[in-house]
Amino acid sequence: MNRRTILGAALVLGCRSAAGGQGASGNPDLSRYPVGPLPSEFLTSWRTGQGASGEWRVVEDATASRGKAIAQLNADPTDYRFPLAVYEPLSARDVAASVRFKAMAGRGDRAGGLVVRLTDVDNYYVVRANALEDNVNLYRVVKGHRQQIAGAAAKVSSGVWHTLSLRAERDRLMVSFDEKPLLTHIDRTFPGPGKVALWTKADSIIYFDQLEVRPLP
Repeated sequence: MNRRTILGAALVLGCRSAAGGQGASGNPDLSRYPVGPLPSEFLTSWRTGQGASGEWRVVEDATASRGKAIAQLNADPTDYRFPLAVYEPLSARDVAASVRFKAMAGRGDRAGGLVVRLTDVDNYYVVRANALEDNVNLYRVVKGHRQQIAGAAAKVSSGVWHTLSLRAERDRLMVSFDEKPLLTHIDRTFPGPGKVALWTKADSIIYFDQLEVRPLP
């Protein structure tokens, strides 16, 4: 059985068991929340590395699908700083996740990302797109150390909505950017279930919309 959850335009959570972990469901429809802090389903104090935690909020944005977006607004320039907004109820090993993001600002970095198989603040996979570098990179973060495992050039414009997708199925990681397949990589570092999260780097100010999470059978 699947239940559809909307975040901005859509936050879809499968109410089913995924291989290696349990799926969960909820209904955090942000179109019903006032502008301000994220609802309690999201853990917003998590941060890999050093520096301040993220400032995650629901903000108005006329260009977002339903007039609101999730924003990370803390511009702490600490280089090795990765704020996370973790969707707490869902845990799955095999999962397809996607999100629209808009890079708003950042002098040192302007990067937004999507995390899967997050077991704790220092261990997960993340794909991120950087508007200052015009690339999309796939990383594993192991005991707090970020290691690039794949990457590709891509035009990432500031102030424009882009779509970033990450599918984790057994040991295969597949990345799409703006609805086009971009990267495929085999990695066995994190074989078990974990959570999905939004991610930014350093002083990046990033808006997110239309987060979709679907545990795979």
